[in-house]
Amino acid sequence: MTVLITGATGFIGSALCRRLQNEGLAVRAAVRDRSKIALPTDSESSDREWVVLYDQSTDEETRQALKGAQVVVHLAARVHVMRDQAADPLGEFRRINRDWTERLARAAAAQGVRRFVYLSSIKVNGEESVTPFTEQDAPSPQDSYGISKWEAEEALAAVASETGLETAVIRSPLVYGPGVGGNFLSLLKLVRSGIPLPLGAVRNKRSLVYRDNLVDALVACARDPRASGQTYLVSDGEDVSTPELIRRIARAMGVPVRLWPVPVSLLRLGGRLVGQEGALARLTTSLQVDASKIRRVLGWSPPWSVDRGIEETAAWFMKQQSKTVGG
Repeated sequence: MTVLITGATGFIGSALCRRLQNEGLAVRAAVRDRSKIALPTDSESSDREWVVLYDQSTDEETRQALKGAQVVVHLAARVHVMRDQAADPLGEFRRINRDWTERLARAAAAQGVRRFVYLSSIKVNGEESVTPFTEQDAPSPQDSYGISKWEAEEALAAVASETGLETAVIRSPLVYGPGVGGNFLSLLKLVRSGIPLPLGAVRNKRSLVYRDNLVDALVACARDPRASGQTYLVSDGEDVSTPELIRRIARAMGVPVRLWPVPVSLLRLGGRLVGQEGALARLTTSLQVDASKIRRVLGWSPPWSVDRGIEETAAWFMKQQSKTVGG
């Protein structure tokens, strides 16, 4: 079986490529920039078939990239952009996340692709939860990224209905693991620095998903006939508060943790004053997902525990820090 993976050199895509190759599948790795094809030098990467495929690819380029593939796993997306300079941010998110996804799915159906697996986001459900989100909840995206992801899901459903293409959608919460960037990397740096953090009074619950757990779920959706036409929420299966996450990261790093119990109301006020209201909300509010559907329907369970995932992530981070200091 040949699997085409978009976003193949990314944080999730690179791990998915390795996993599928280890299972003996033919991997066709799609990248945006042709120069990236020449970068891989290890045996794993050189065994892959590399193609250029992105939102500006022509119809012919797209057909050639899809030719002979049985499954597409679509990971590439326009993600959250700090200080977005686009004149129309929502339009840009829609152009890549919604419109390209629909074009790619229609082209895949025309080329005889059997299944199209789409990585969406829990942001389709919303930014914070009172009770754990489920697949049955009414979508409530709050930002341009979440809106574009929900509209992409709707477009995929239309393509599936019109063409018979099997589609499967996974909505993931925050993904972490070796190589992580963004907010989780910033948190790793803060914990490693030993700076006292004013988060000791936070009593929230957040669902996370370790990268290799997400990859395992993507593989299940690519393989299992029961995944066709389904949307699944995934997580590690254990929700943690922000202070507990910090404590576990510190323990994995072998560093002391310093948490000050500052009232959450004061934290949010401070966040508004310095223009970091969104970042403070993510640290203080709850966002839980109920991943029981994928467990029940596909018999899937996360292979890695939260603690193991944090240990692997911390080990990678500390190794990178030692390289930086040594260099």
